[in-house]
Amino acid sequence: MFKHILVPVDGSATSFKAVDKAVDLAKAFDGKVTVIYVIDPYPFTGVGTDFAYGQATYLSAASAEANDSIRAARERIEAAGVSLESTVVENHTPWRGIIETANAIEADLIVMGSHGRRGLEKMVLGSVAQRVLQHADQPVLVVRAPE
Repeated sequence: MFKHILVPVDGSATSFKAVDKAVDLAKAFDGKVTVIYVIDPYPFTGVGTDFAYGQATYLSAASAEANDSIRAARERIEAAGVSLESTVVENHTPWRGIIETANAIEADLIVMGSHGRRGLEKMVLGSVAQRVLQHADQPVLVVRAPE
């Protein structure tokens, strides 16, 4: 049923809870897991050339954080003996990066964490999980933040 599961991570406890759920499902259905981390490669677009240094610093920090998150997810998945792939994806919006990757790899399921933001925080930061739910062609399993 679910032979290829996509799990986007962001380094949070919630995303690692989603990794654990994806591992359980992959084991149950003899499937594999693809872990991704989405970074915005050009967050300073339109700000001007004065921010070129800031751009390089941002990309270095974002890449390091992405690699750390993917490494931690890989360790969890490998320890469980599940087949996996991983990559850093560049996209201006995380939800689009998730959807495009899910389609490109022909994922059967997306398992992702939701931080459960509400009110002003949700309005300002948005909800990646909500956008993925709205636009994904695949089933989406949303794992809530740990208590």
